[in-house]
Amino acid sequence: MNIVVVGLSHKTAPVEVREKLSIPEPQLESAIAQLLNYPHIEEVAILSTCNRLEIYIVAHETELGIREVTQFLADYSKLPVPALRSHLFMLLHQDAVMHIMRVAGGLDSLVLGEGQILAQVKNTHKLGQQYGGIKTILNRLFKQALTAGKRVRTETSIGTGAVSISSAAVELAQMKIQSFASCRVTILGAGKMSRLLVQHLVSKGATQISIVNRSLGRAQELAKQFGEELVKCHLLPEMMTVIAESHIVFTSTSATEPILDRGKLEMVLEPSQPLMLFDISVPRNVHTDVNELEHVKAFNVDDLKAVVAQNQESRRKMAQEAEGLLDEEVAAFDLWWRSLETVTTISCLRNKIETIREQELEKALSRLGSDFGDKQQEVIEALTRGIVNKILHDPMVQLRAQQDVEARRHCMQTLQTLFNLDVEQAV
Repeated sequence: MNIVVVGLSHKTAPVEVREKLSIPEPQLESAIAQLLNYPHIEEVAILSTCNRLEIYIVAHETELGIREVTQFLADYSKLPVPALRSHLFMLLHQDAVMHIMRVAGGLDSLVLGEGQILAQVKNTHKLGQQYGGIKTILNRLFKQALTAGKRVRTETSIGTGAVSISSAAVELAQMKIQSFASCRVTILGAGKMSRLLVQHLVSKGATQISIVNRSLGRAQELAKQFGEELVKCHLLPEMMTVIAESHIVFTSTSATEPILDRGKLEMVLEPSQPLMLFDISVPRNVHTDVNELEHVKAFNVDDLKAVVAQNQESRRKMAQEAEGLLDEEVAAFDLWWRSLETVTTISCLRNKIETIREQELEKALSRLGSDFGDKQQEVIEALTRGIVNKILHDPMVQLRAQQDVEARRHCMQTLQTLFNLDVEQAV
């Protein structure tokens, strides 16, 4: 069995490719089921965010497992395999293990050290278990990655003042307009990214913010956090009316198709009315054709890289603190992984000893006769089990504790020879 990750991210693919491979949460169950139907994939987890899609698998045959994941991605995205392959990265076992640790710690994010990714990894773990994709090996891997991510957040300074995609978008907007004080700002969506947008806008002096959402409930909750005099709430049918009165629009919805395009804007904007659109959604909420309008400027998540680069260098030094912690978590997972090799031998030994115990107990009880009561039988049953467990305890502990691969395999071979264990048949 091998652990493999196949994926793409902001480092390997532009947003127009990433959006084709974004898997919304409602589609995860069917995607996991489809991947599990492939003959060489034993376990699967899907991490899908605005900046990455990563599929983690446990495969019987590494190369065949990679082919199956690549085929799934090609079918899903409608991109031919050769075109898709140029954007994919593939990492095997030790590299795959380190990668998920770095992702959970925020060290592989567009915004180095951002904390939102840890919650996304946690959600991937939860949904993978819920939909049957995550079993023994990936369960342990993701638990270890979550531990690593939490340690990075609490034991290093990389999370201190970390910027997010939302704050980078606000920074980019401020670079374009200098001051938010007199700007009317609209945010489409009322999720976590939108909450962060409002937080950063208010800190930069914005005083006229409108939230447009499908339901008023979430928008009103958000408005209460910052003051209803600062934040006004609107329903989706009012979207174009609100945009027509805005200077800046941020979009952060879960829509899988653009909700703004040239045609919609032309209907509500005056010919020379300026408007800036900052789209931090993947798939994109804003169609590229809006840039054909003379006074409209649209930016997407890939345009944030210049803003992010300004504070990356100082954060990179902080990231070095985290690397040592990640090495520890990788080593802990690796120790557990290598101990799996001993499971079949241990199981085979225990089954053989247990069979002998049961047979000898049956003989003894038959000789003691029918007058021997249930209570006495229970005492003898417990006694024999206790003896077996105590005899097996030290060999099993020592076998699992062997960190040197050759030494551990030598111990297993010795046990198999001494106790005449048929491990092949047990498998």
